[in-house]
Amino acid sequence: MQTKRMTFQHRWLPYALLAPQVMITLIFFIWPASQALYQSVLRQDAFGIHTSFVGFKNFMDLLTDPLYLNSMKVTLVFALSTTLLSMSVALLFALLVNKMLRSRDVYTTLLVWPYAIAPVIAGVLWWFLFNPSIGIMTYLLQGLGFEWNHRANANHAMALVVIAAAWKQISYNFLFFLAGLQSIPQSLIEAAAIDGAGPFKRFYSLILPLLSPVTFFLLVVNIVYAMFDTFGVIHATTEGGPAQATNILVYKVFRDGFIGMNLGSSAAQSVILMLIVIGLTVVQFRFIERKVNY
Repeated sequence: MQTKRMTFQHRWLPYALLAPQVMITLIFFIWPASQALYQSVLRQDAFGIHTSFVGFKNFMDLLTDPLYLNSMKVTLVFALSTTLLSMSVALLFALLVNKMLRSRDVYTTLLVWPYAIAPVIAGVLWWFLFNPSIGIMTYLLQGLGFEWNHRANANHAMALVVIAAAWKQISYNFLFFLAGLQSIPQSLIEAAAIDGAGPFKRFYSLILPLLSPVTFFLLVVNIVYAMFDTFGVIHATTEGGPAQATNILVYKVFRDGFIGMNLGSSAAQSVILMLIVIGLTVVQFRFIERKVNY
């Protein structure tokens, strides 16, 4: 079997084609990351006039700071809850839509729309729905005898941001789960049904293992999403409150850096957050991927 190889008339053409992406990566990714690493070992005043080298003192202060340790705990609960909720609901929707024939495209389009909404808009939407004064969901919960107030109750606040963040990500997960379900040969499912396997038996023994590559991919993406891309949701709903109950790591970086003007500590938090995400990704690919059936 012969393989075709692309040839260019000019040697500089491949580099010219790669140049825009390389420039974007350097300007918007490599340069900010290098600046975070540089500022994480410095301490400077709020006006940036006096700067001193402190080494790893910013990191040591963070690891002994009760507020930062609480933020790590909050981030863990938030990331796991958001990932579990968004993936489970998306899988349920994908299973239901996959059984449809005529209206499949219509429901797919409707379920994809929320992904086009910005995170901050999603946060504002759910903030209005659960507003203690004018929210329709709050009114319905009061009719059931449940008093909702995410401004004063830490559990309510965490539930609100988890619902808002998961709702934003369900569309993304739904598309991949639906594509995975449509790639499963229908003959396998029919053979299992002929052998006497019921719907739940077919799902756990056949469909779910065949969806493991998609599930593994979405697990990595959703954890990274919950730890990085949910800043707008937190900022629009609870602003980290009440009493630091929803102050996840990425939002604490913003509060300490842009509001508290503690740039050294904020940069150190950015480095730690980056290392945590890298570590989680390595663990997932190193250990969890072994159980994935390709």
